[in-house]
Order: sequence, then C-alpha cells, then structure tokens
Amino acid sequence: MAVVSVRSVVDRVGPTLLHALQLPEDCPAVGDVVIAEPGAPSGIAAGDLVLGVATAEPADAGALVRVSAGQGAAAVLLKPPLAAKPSVRRAAQKAGIALIQVHAATSWAQLVWLLRTVLDALADESESLEEGGDPGSGDLFRLADAVASVVDAPVTIEDTNSRVLAYSARQDLTDPARVATIMGRRIPDDVLARFRSRGVFRELSRGRQTIFVPAQRDGTLPRLIVPIRMGGELLGSMWAVVTGPVPEERAAAFADSAPVVALHLLRRRAHTDAQRRASAELLRGVLEGRAAPRRAVAELDLSDEPHRVVVIEVTGGDGRDAEGLRLALLERISQGVGRRPVATELGGLLYAVVPDRAGPGGWDELREALMTQSVSRRGGVPRAAAGTPETIAALATSRTQADEALGLLRAGLVEGRVVAYDEAWTALVLHRAATGAVAAHVAELGPLRVLREHDEAGKTGYVDTLYEWLRHPGDPRTAAEQLRIHPNTLRYRMKRLLDQVPLDLDDPDVRLALLTQLVALRWS
Repeated sequence: MAVVSVRSVVDRVGPTLLHALQLPEDCPAVGDVVIAEPGAPSGIAAGDLVLGVATAEPADAGALVRVSAGQGAAAVLLKPPLAAKPSVRRAAQKAGIALIQVHAATSWAQLVWLLRTVLDALADESESLEEGGDPGSGDLFRLADAVASVVDAPVTIEDTNSRVLAYSARQDLTDPARVATIMGRRIPDDVLARFRSRGVFRELSRGRQTIFVPAQRDGTLPRLIVPIRMGGELLGSMWAVVTGPVPEERAAAFADSAPVVALHLLRRRAHTDAQRRASAELLRGVLEGRAAPRRAVAELDLSDEPHRVVVIEVTGGDGRDAEGLRLALLERISQGVGRRPVATELGGLLYAVVPDRAGPGGWDELREALMTQSVSRRGGVPRAAAGTPETIAALATSRTQADEALGLLRAGLVEGRVVAYDEAWTALVLHRAATGAVAAHVAELGPLRVLREHDEAGKTGYVDTLYEWLRHPGDPRTAAEQLRIHPNTLRYRMKRLLDQVPLDLDDPDVRLALLTQLVALRWS
C-alpha cells in the first residue's frame, strides 16, 4: 500500500488553494477525505483529511482539532479567518495535528473532488515508482475528470503544441470540433487556425487567467480556456466546452485548479526527459557501434526488422537557436508520422532510426514529412539523408552511409533536400572516384592545366565547356543548354579551346582521361 503524506498532498494541490499553517514531522499517512458533520465528529478515522465545512466559530474549530487529533486524523482543513485564529493554531500545536488553511473562494465540494483525485494520483505514482514506471501515467485523466466537475463542463488538458494529453468524461456532449480533437489527439488544423485568428494563443502567452471564446458560426460551442503555468513558464492549457459565459466564481475555481495540473505536468515532463536522455545515450551507443543490439531492441522498443539511420540538418534561417529549431523539427516530424522516431543528437545533427517500410512510422512516411516540413518562421528547413536498411547490430554502418549522403547534399552534388544512400549511387561513385583522383593529383597532368590557367586569367569557361562537351558526346545542343549558351557559342569555344591545347578528342582514351580529370575537379 503506497504511503501518501500530508506534505505531498499540500504540495501537489499547490499554494493557490492550500497553505500549511502547521505541519508536524510525524503526521500520519493520509487515507481519505471526510467532511466534519456538525455535532457528529465521531465519523472521523485515522489518516483522514478533515474538512471543517460547517465550522464557524473559533471554539468549534478548536474542538474539531482536538477530536480529530484524538481519532488519529492526518490534518484539519479550515477557511480563513478561522484557520489563522490564535486559539485554533494553539489547539493544533498542542494536539500535534496538521492545520491547513483553504483558500476562501474555494468550493468545499470541488475541493473534495480535487483532494480525492490527488490522493489517487499520489498513491498510483508511488506504486508506479516502486515498479520503475512512469509517475502519474494514468492519473492525468482522473485529474481531467476532477477539473471537469469544478467547471461543470467537459475538459481537455493540452500541451503547448495543442496535443491532447488527457480528457474528461462527457465528451459526447460537446461539438464536432472537440470530437475531432479527441479522435486525433490534437486540435485539427482548421479549428486551430480559427482559434489563432481570434487571438486565443496570443492571450495564452500573455498570461491571462481565463480566456472565453464565444460560439462560432460553424457550430463550434464556446470555450473557457485556462493557461497552465509554473514559474512563469507556459506548460499547456485546459479547454472546457461550455454553453455560454461562465459565472465568475466557477471560472475562478477552474483557474484555481491549474497549479495542480501544472505540478503533474512538471513531474510528467521530468520523467519523460529522464527517459529521453537515457534513450538518446543508448541510441548514440548504437550509432557508434558500442551498444549491445539486444539491449537496444528492448529499451528503445525497436522492431526486429531492417532499419535506416536518417541524419537531419537544419539549414537556412538566420542561424540562431539551432538547438531549438532541431527540437521543433522533431516535434513536427512526430506529429506527422505514425510512430515517433527513435532520435538523438550527435555533433549538432539530429539522427533518427526508422523501420524500412512503407507503412505508418516507416522511412517512406518520414521522408514525406521531411520533404514537406519547414521548421521556423526565420526560414530554417530540414536537409536529410538516409543510410541503407540494416539490422540493429549494423546501424553504425547505416549511420556512416547517411553521413556520406548528407555530404553530397551539402556540396550540391545531388538535387533536392532529402536523399537515400542507395538511390544516390551514381553521385557516390563519381564523388569517391573524384576524391581518389584528387589525392593522386591527376588534374595536374597533361594539357588541362593550360585550360585552367586561361579560365583564371580571362574567364573563358574552357574547362566547363569541355566538361559538358564530353558528357554529351554528339549532342552539342544539350551541352549548350547545360552551359546556358547558344550551340554556336559552344562550337566557337571548342574551336578556340583546341587552338590553345593539342587534344585528340577522337581518341577514346583521351576522352576518358579528360573526364577523369574533370570529374576530380567538379565532384571532389
């Protein structure tokens, strides 16, 4: 049985609703929430959080504190000014019981719901941690139910990318836009655009406590929106589908529940970040060939099929906030791909491992997402290259191939901004041949050196002209098109070129040797 302390309950609910006036170190573990009935304190049991709903006088409050302590209760909860009365505080101190002050505007009925939800969440979280699981992996939905009871409307809890993290019951009593949001686990793009045009997200970023969006002409019902913040950081938002303007008291209660959700999201994010760091480190080991394949399959949840390593680089833009652009890219890829790619960063590049298949989450789908994505209003776009499909044990090979293919993209030796290693074999052959030829200084042999000197001195374009002439034998029109000149200009240049150097272009070995030299210059 998981143990839940009074301190953890107060911390989870947060200072907006609860403030501990006295919190002894040896408080009993919390078991349940009870409302102290007038004149019937005998219903209090060990470990209870006792709510003094009907308590109005300091003398009655003191008596409730003493009886609760005698029954082994964990804490007494009272509203101001009663909770802070000196006589009440002295009674709690003498009895050795926790005394908690409840925010004056808080509804007792809503607080009961909220406290019971928090107790369930903390108990599940403790048990999950004992088993090595995700803290609070299931209680966000229960929390959404509790918040829905506070605002008396169906609620979704969403992150800053408008993805649905949890939702309450009663979603069938909403509108088509909410149903589509639940089904797709994020606000549909057309609905998102309408809310954005009404300035909803601008208001969220400005820190408004609540935002009311009236009904729209397309039948979308009104929304009451509350930002979820902690320490000035926007963590997400809660969206309630309402029938019209919400009474001020209920809207305030809805907003008061945000700190509870914020604490949950922070814990959830901390656990997710820790898992992501561990997975990223393991994946780096796989890509560098120093991690056990069996462990990678188990811990990274990789299927037993060939995978490709895809290296992604953000290019263009104004060059600022490269890490942020890479993270934004990963988020957008994840939204557009059936299954989130296993990814990590190495040397300022993003590496993703995806199955080599055409279905959801495979290379084909990721490729399509990369080709259609931009990542920043500042102009950043992804440039990506994939290695060949390999077993998990050979992913280091696929990574090396991806890096080589990315080099071709960077050098402008292949077209587009997404390339696969196995599709770019001609460019790879020419590039490798050129690299070897450069190392052997082949371009310095024969009469080519003279043509290069003429080009440097007078911008004659002899080297480019000879290259296209040899690439398109017997087809001067196509060669001229590649140079963006008239065919007659091409013939004139070739006549001048041959006047400068003695070349027998009818000799196949001469043509092959010249092409080798020219490839070394163009492809290295």
